[in-house]
Amino acid sequence: MVKEAVINTSRLNSYGFRVLTEGIDLSQYEKNPVLLWMHTRPFRGTTDEVLPLGRMENLRVEGDQLIGTPVFDMNDEFARKVADKWEQGILKMVSAGLVVQEESNAPEHIVEGQRYATVTRSKLREVSIVDIGANDDALALYSDDHLVNMKQDSELSKLLSLVSNPKEITVEPLNISMPMKEIALKLGLPENATLEQIMNAIVGLQDQNRTLKAEKEAAGVKNIELAVDQAVSAGKVSADKKQHFVDLGKKVGLESLIETLNLMSGPMRPTDVIHQTAPAGGEGYKTLRDVPVSKMEKFRKEQPEEYRKLYIAEYGVEPQKNY
Repeated sequence: MVKEAVINTSRLNSYGFRVLTEGIDLSQYEKNPVLLWMHTRPFRGTTDEVLPLGRMENLRVEGDQLIGTPVFDMNDEFARKVADKWEQGILKMVSAGLVVQEESNAPEHIVEGQRYATVTRSKLREVSIVDIGANDDALALYSDDHLVNMKQDSELSKLLSLVSNPKEITVEPLNISMPMKEIALKLGLPENATLEQIMNAIVGLQDQNRTLKAEKEAAGVKNIELAVDQAVSAGKVSADKKQHFVDLGKKVGLESLIETLNLMSGPMRPTDVIHQTAPAGGEGYKTLRDVPVSKMEKFRKEQPEEYRKLYIAEYGVEPQKNY
């Protein structure tokens, strides 16, 4: 008994978006109406790959339904098995592989319960026999037009939510391939982790990165404020200019700010005059403020460890560069 199949309707599918039947371009597919198994294409050159099952005939649009008739290659052993299950009604669903050309979030294209944009224009690339499909209307039609509704909540919607403008989608639950297994293992998950578990792990890492970034930024601002406070205490910066230098530090970074502050002179003290003649090497410098501006660069290059100690004592943090 010949069984036709509904390939698509404009109803909301289990992924949370819709594909308008009237917007599907069939011209390219009609030139090569290939029928696949679970959207699998033979390209690996291995013995377990699945060849096309056959073709779709009598492709047409009736109302809002895209309909076609699967024709199986009975000379292929696997295709013959699928055909037998199709005829018995064990397999009842087909699924459209679409190339998305245009999407819309306009109110007239969104229905209740829809989570993602409506695909208003697309090209049919292939049709597959599937075990469980995404569109509740993508089911085989028997001779008495009895329609069997099957629903499948797929994790593909979580992936679509991360893609601002997906160019190609397959309206069918995804199988975890080897690359996905590798991703799962990299995330510390078992190799058979579901897409939902993988997506949750990725979201967790994103949240962690955002938290670490915020903490790093907060620590950076705190160190900038500390450096400016010390410059105020040393008389290098007046209190009313404090916020100006804090804002400067946020723009140029802590290291550049400190270098700028180090070049600024505070009130002259007797020790400054004495230290002008202090021997190179830093033995007479008790604080970083005691180092004359004219000798700061030489001191930093020739006595990096001494500079580091005085820097930490002055600002409470390590120098940001290795000297």
